[in-house]
Amino acid sequence: MNLVSQGWHWLTDPAHWTGIAGIPNRLAEHVTVTFAALVVAAIIAIPAGLIIGHTRRGAAVVGAITGGVRAIPTLGLLTLLGLWLGIGIEAPFIALVVLAIPSLLVGAYSGVEAIDTHTPQAAQAIGMRPAQVLLTVELPLALPVIVGGLRAATLQLVATTTLAAYTADTGLGRYIFSGLKTRDYAEMLGGAALVIVVAVILELILATCQRLAQRVALPASHNL
Repeated sequence: MNLVSQGWHWLTDPAHWTGIAGIPNRLAEHVTVTFAALVVAAIIAIPAGLIIGHTRRGAAVVGAITGGVRAIPTLGLLTLLGLWLGIGIEAPFIALVVLAIPSLLVGAYSGVEAIDTHTPQAAQAIGMRPAQVLLTVELPLALPVIVGGLRAATLQLVATTTLAAYTADTGLGRYIFSGLKTRDYAEMLGGAALVIVVAVILELILATCQRLAQRVALPASHNL
C-alpha cells in the first residue's frame, strides 16, 4: 500500500473523526486560531495602512516594517517566544499576528495610495472632512486591494498555523508533528492534506470576495 492510499485510509477511518483529537475538533481549532490572529493583525495593520495611504506620509515606515517582519524566520520567532512564554498557544498566536501584519498593512496602504490624488481633492472641495474622504471615498476604491492583502495574509496563516502544534496541543499541525515523531507517515500525509483543503476552500471564498469588492469599487469610481 503506497503512502497516498495509506493517507486516504487514515482520513476515512471513523476513529479519527471523533473525540478531542478527532479531525473536526482539530479543524475547528486550526480555523479559530487562524482567524483570531487575522482579526488582531487586521485591527493593527489596516487602520495604520489606511491613514498612511491617506496622508501620503510614512511610506518608508511601511517598507521598513514589512521588509523587516518578512525577513524574520517564523519558526525562529516561534522558538524564541516559546522559550519566553512557555508551552501554550500564546507564542504561536503572537508569531501568527506578526506574520499577518505585512500583507494587511501593504494592502491597505497600497490600495489608498494608488488612488488618483484628484479624487480625494474633489471630495474635499465639496465639503467633505478628511475622515469622510477616507471612509466614504478612498476606502471603497481601495477595497479590492485591501481584500487582496487579506487574502494573502489568510493563506499564509492557514499554512503557518500548523506550527502552533510546536508549542501547543492544537490545530491540524498536531497530526504532522505526531506523525513525524512516531514515523506514521499516513497521519502526516492526512494532516497535510487537510491543511491544503482548508487553504483551497479559503482561497476560493476570498477570491470571490475580491471580485465582489471590485464591483463595489466600480460604482464608487463612477460617482466621483
